[in-house]
Amino acid sequence: MLHIFDTSQSMVVPFEAGETVRMYVCGITPYDSTHLGHANTYLTYDLLIRRLEDLGHRVEHVRNITDVDDSILPKARELGIDFLELAATEMERFHRDMHALNTRPPTAEPRATESIEPIIELVQRLSELGHTYTIDGTTWFDVSTSPKFGRLSGYAQDTMMALAAERGGTPTDLRQRNPLDFVLWLPSADDEPSWDSPFGPGRPGWHIECSAMSWAQFGQTLDIHGGGTDLIFPHHECEQVQSGHGFGQPLARHWMHSGMVAYQGTKMSKSLGNLVFVSELIAAHAPQAVRLALMGHHYRDDWEWFDGDIIDAQERFDRLVHAATKGTGPNPEATLAEVRAALDDDLDAPRAREALDRLAIAILDGDGSDPSAGEGLRTAAALVGIEIGTS
Repeated sequence: MLHIFDTSQSMVVPFEAGETVRMYVCGITPYDSTHLGHANTYLTYDLLIRRLEDLGHRVEHVRNITDVDDSILPKARELGIDFLELAATEMERFHRDMHALNTRPPTAEPRATESIEPIIELVQRLSELGHTYTIDGTTWFDVSTSPKFGRLSGYAQDTMMALAAERGGTPTDLRQRNPLDFVLWLPSADDEPSWDSPFGPGRPGWHIECSAMSWAQFGQTLDIHGGGTDLIFPHHECEQVQSGHGFGQPLARHWMHSGMVAYQGTKMSKSLGNLVFVSELIAAHAPQAVRLALMGHHYRDDWEWFDGDIIDAQERFDRLVHAATKGTGPNPEATLAEVRAALDDDLDAPRAREALDRLAIAILDGDGSDPSAGEGLRTAAALVGIEIGTS
């Protein structure tokens, strides 16, 4: 049985699901190019989707586009272009990068700007239930009305305060009843998009967008909600409470989060100018090598990318291709079983990668004479999205 680490339970748990698995993964805010942190996150959920499909499930995978928020609007203003033009350009690049890395496209990809009606409806529900207040045109969620606030992350109050300040919250706004209250709807600046609403003209806050879009797509509790660990708080914490109160049932049965990627000892960030862009890597190396490089780290780990990682991964990919064309070798069934077992063990991609390496090396060393070895290697590699061609 597949086991995954559930953030809300802080432990690895069995994943039990019906024929169809409903998965929502937070997408990008399209104001800059796809970097390794994005690739690491979306590879994680691609591996999960592939294993679920291999087990016979049908996966309905929704990945949103946050095309209006406090990141994309200032960037568009800086560039002197319409925010939707910026979003279109970066989404096109993102889709190219994800296709090159052989990730499954989502079943649906809703945009925040096209989801204003369900967003307003959810804010109205929360207001009618007594969970909001509005001051100067800004509507906040009142966390004092939600005893479960903070349970997803399990973070202490001071940690939540620090992360709220760092990640788009407004804990120093003296108009708030509680520093951890979060914005549901706010007035737009003169050069920002604005929609009419019962709370006044303006635009949605970040957190309410995903709650409304996931519900509009599924209309019921998700099996899995995923994203990076930087989304645990405040984004997913806020999503969980507003969806639970607004719709009367949990947003998700399981919460998964992938770790952060640093660059040679320093956190990757746009401000530091040390982002490693996927488009640059795949221009110089096989996209499958980039995928193999990412698979060298467990998805829940925070890790560092070094420039030599892609060289090692390219060598691994070349070895897989060479071994597959040679063909004969050990019986590949043990490798197929090992790859599946590794994925079932909380998506242990490094273990799966090593299993592929061992079979490739054995084939190239002339161990065994099973004629299905090369085809078995290709099949095992395909389980983790590595396409190594045919003989």
